[in-house]
Amino acid sequence: MGIKQHRLSTRISMELPVEIHWKSRTGSRKQAMGRVGNISGNGLFIEIPTRLQRGTSVKIKVLLPRGGTQTPLELLCNGRVVRLNQRGQVPGVGAIIDEYELRPAPRTRIGGKRVTPAATD
Repeated sequence: MGIKQHRLSTRISMELPVEIHWKSRTGSRKQAMGRVGNISGNGLFIEIPTRLQRGTSVKIKVLLPRGGTQTPLELLCNGRVVRLNQRGQVPGVGAIIDEYELRPAPRTRIGGKRVTPAATD
């Protein structure tokens, strides 16, 4: 018999850009770009081609769509990897969120121009 997983909150499917940072076993800083596959009140699944070890501490930044706010927002999370997808599934990791902060997204410069994230419908 397998172990039953009891989720604490409902998962919501999303496709949002995500940036994830972690340290390798040797202590060097690593980063990958991917997308959120789903999110809940206490975790998220991140589709990335990189395999991370269970227990790896991660910093996650998700740019949220502009819908109903005048200011673009980003979700910053500190968490840890708790699940890896198996072969044949979408490559990615499941992470528990230990701490988070919701804040206005900073304006960025691309090619010398100030850019604010565009609204998404």
